[in-house]
Amino acid sequence: MENLSNKAVTRRNWLGAIGKVSLGTGLVALTSNAVGFEHKQVKSTGNDIGARIYNIRDFGAKGDGKTLDTAAIQSAIDTCNKEQGGTVLVPAGIFVIGTVELKSNVTLHIATQGKLLGSADGKQYHASAAIPLDGGWTMGDGNVGLIFAANAENITIEGNGTIDGQGAQFRSDTKGVLPPAGITGNHRPYHLLFYQCKNLTVRDISLINSAYHSVRVCMCSYVKLEGLYIRGKVIHNNDGFHFIGSTYVHVSNCDVQCQDDACALFGSCKFVTVSDCSFSTRWSVFRFGGGEAENIAVSNCLIYETYGCPIKMRCSPGSRFENISFSNLVMRDVTGPISIGLGNVQSSSENGKMATPGIIRNISFNNIHATVVKPVPLRDSEFASKYNPGEEFSCVVLNGVDKGFLEHISFDDVHITFPGGGTAEQAAVRDVPKVAGEYYQIGVPPAYGMYARNVRGLTLHNVRFTMASPDLRPALILDNTDDVAINGFSAQGQKSAESLLRFINSRDVLVSGMRLLTPVTNLLQAEGKECNNIKIDGGDISKAGKALVLASGALAQAVRIKD
Repeated sequence: MENLSNKAVTRRNWLGAIGKVSLGTGLVALTSNAVGFEHKQVKSTGNDIGARIYNIRDFGAKGDGKTLDTAAIQSAIDTCNKEQGGTVLVPAGIFVIGTVELKSNVTLHIATQGKLLGSADGKQYHASAAIPLDGGWTMGDGNVGLIFAANAENITIEGNGTIDGQGAQFRSDTKGVLPPAGITGNHRPYHLLFYQCKNLTVRDISLINSAYHSVRVCMCSYVKLEGLYIRGKVIHNNDGFHFIGSTYVHVSNCDVQCQDDACALFGSCKFVTVSDCSFSTRWSVFRFGGGEAENIAVSNCLIYETYGCPIKMRCSPGSRFENISFSNLVMRDVTGPISIGLGNVQSSSENGKMATPGIIRNISFNNIHATVVKPVPLRDSEFASKYNPGEEFSCVVLNGVDKGFLEHISFDDVHITFPGGGTAEQAAVRDVPKVAGEYYQIGVPPAYGMYARNVRGLTLHNVRFTMASPDLRPALILDNTDDVAINGFSAQGQKSAESLLRFINSRDVLVSGMRLLTPVTNLLQAEGKECNNIKIDGGDISKAGKALVLASGALAQAVRIKD
């Protein structure tokens, strides 16, 4: 038998062969011979098309933090797009750029030590002709992006790197004087701007100091925003996320600290989920305005140091908000904390005809625990904020105006501690301004816990209101409400306050299983001739000196109280 020992592939020969293999662009073939392996380069067959990596340094990018690398990164993106897609790699380094357009089938990967640094020269930014500004309030906030995409699909921005917008260079501390960047207003660039894109993903990157909103998503569908770290407190309207008319949007595992709305939803946003995120801002977190917002779920979020109302809905004539759920939220050190306003139905449309009344219905709040405070300066903000009286004294507000009614609003397992400090003069207010703009525009609300006006189908189950310091306002005011069910309601009051509850011209109200946490002089003050079929049934109201007080024409037979 032939001796095969000379042809055997030893471990040493195998490792030696592997050591000779280079990781170039070509394919490597290994063949056996008498002494081990030899390798040779094989010409690419094109099997990797659509999956190639385009390193921006290969296109001339310097990454020295000084050289303008806009042309290099744009060239890499254009080439990647032309060759049916792939990954554009931003390696370690600081790459200064102006406006860059992301295109279909391109993944922009920013390496851990890679940074895209927005130029401090405003001349390096330009508007996108593909993004219109004629959409009224929905699109009229500018069309300039540091990175933008329009009418694109299958695009991704990812990696553990950073995009820094140098937003402070776009802020002027003197009115009428241009900032260092030389541009202001709607000419400023967003971090990321997307218009009519499909299959959009942004994940795991850091977005720092935007000159405007950080992530603006307009008329897009199938959007995933995951694991983003957003910091922007250098300019007054540093929004975190700003969605306009977008569908099938999913936001998760993000950490947002910003100066303006943290997660704004304008226009007809539908099929949206936001989960497992944390937010802090000077203004609102979840801000709804106009359009038809429906089928939206917000869950498992932490909201802290938010001095401008965590959940704020403004439904103008012609708009509709429906089937929206907020659950499993922790709010710590916030103002607000929830404000829903239904606008004036008398408003006219542009052609002079009466506008269609807005609709708000089927909104639920479940398992929410909140600590409300008086506002203080926002931590790490580069400028001071001023506060209105309605922000310093805030509560849950459900505010229908004129003939507009909010419908089917529910609160289940909601526990809120309020700061207190309300006076008898504030409690005495009956003429609450009929405006549904910013939550503070009604002034200081006459209730410390909840003020509900023009609500039909209101449910409160296991709701608890407490105060950190004495407050002479009622815990709960119902003003022109219908079909109200309150079960397991617990609240603190004050002996020197007028009453714990105030029901004004309200009908078909059932209060059951109520518990007074502190002694009060009067449990309920019913006001107005339209009060009817109000029942308080069971619970522990023994700490009330008097169960019922009638005022402003309310009739005794309209209220029935059973211990």
